[in-house]
Amino acid sequence: MSGRRWFALAGVAAAGVLAAALLAADASMGAKDTGVLLGWALGSAAVAAAVAAVLLRVLRHATLAVQASVATLAPVLALTVALLGTAATMFISTHDLRALLVVTVAAGTVGLVTALALGERVARASQRLGHLAQRIGDDGAAAVPDENAGGPSELRRLSAELEGALARLAETREQAAAAEDSRRQLVAWVSHDLRTPLSGIRAMVEALEDGVVTDPDTVARYYRTMGRETDRLAGLVDDLFELSRIQAGALHLELEKIALDELVSDAVAGVSVAASTKGVHLRGDVASPTPVVELSIPEMARVVRNLLDNAIRHTPRGGTVWVEAALDDDRAAALVSVRDGCGGIPDPDLPRVFELAYRGDAARTPGDGGAGLGLAVARGLVEAHRGDITVQNEGQGCRFTIRLPLAAG
Repeated sequence: MSGRRWFALAGVAAAGVLAAALLAADASMGAKDTGVLLGWALGSAAVAAAVAAVLLRVLRHATLAVQASVATLAPVLALTVALLGTAATMFISTHDLRALLVVTVAAGTVGLVTALALGERVARASQRLGHLAQRIGDDGAAAVPDENAGGPSELRRLSAELEGALARLAETREQAAAAEDSRRQLVAWVSHDLRTPLSGIRAMVEALEDGVVTDPDTVARYYRTMGRETDRLAGLVDDLFELSRIQAGALHLELEKIALDELVSDAVAGVSVAASTKGVHLRGDVASPTPVVELSIPEMARVVRNLLDNAIRHTPRGGTVWVEAALDDDRAAALVSVRDGCGGIPDPDLPRVFELAYRGDAARTPGDGGAGLGLAVARGLVEAHRGDITVQNEGQGCRFTIRLPLAAG
């Protein structure tokens, strides 16, 4: 027991003795009678406390109800011994002595019943805590809160904290299971996307080495195809590297202020050849005043380029891809949006578009040249800039919107 609690107990004992002495003085008792009464009271209390301490020591493994009963009977025992002693000393009549015994036995019985009831209540609360603690080591499923659970406030608070811990544990396990499932899919799809172009490149190299292909046009076509497949592999490796940096927390951003019209124009210029080859029109629009943000230019340019590549890939020939930049309605943040003509994403799939290795029918297919990493990388980079990225269906396509904080000043 801490020193503070010993001090509190000593203070309570001193206050009780002082109150008894004051009452004796108020009743005009002599010093001898006062000493006898205090002696019997303190002696009986000491004996009762010693007996209770021994019993609690012996019954330390018993239930709470039994220990609460022992603790309740201790003051009853002290009171009984003190009454009998003082009655014998003060020569109280036999009738009065029996009356005191009747009152003491009745009060002790009521105290014992109350102690058993309270002990049972505390025992139920402690059993609930035991069940909650056991579930932490089991499946970690969240417990159903019991609004009618009784017990002391301390145990109820502890029960509520355990219920919250179980809920968080269950959520964490679900997230871990989802991440593991996503990791398995990613490994399978990346393996496929690596193996397919490598097999094609190897077949074309062997055909060129063995002289199977000698026609100049065919040879040139093989070289162009190998170049495209090599670019695909390089892009996949870059995405994997970038994603590993994001997940490992090893992404170091060198922030600088930039007007979004520069970022948009550079991104449009970077994908103009791919758009022209696909037959897709590119349109850019930056509202005035031009938003100024503080960001790492290479990483954010990669985000916009990933969105544009995705939009161009899924927009049919003759369609249009719009990239726009402006302030939000409250003029408190900068917005960059890319709108395509992909035909829309199924509503159930919208919340999963940015998940690792997600491939929806309208967003990605195994043959589109990506392993489902581009949008996951984009989300990680945007969040690293303290921003967020969302997607919604709009018109004949969908709109990806990046929200970034404005530069200070």
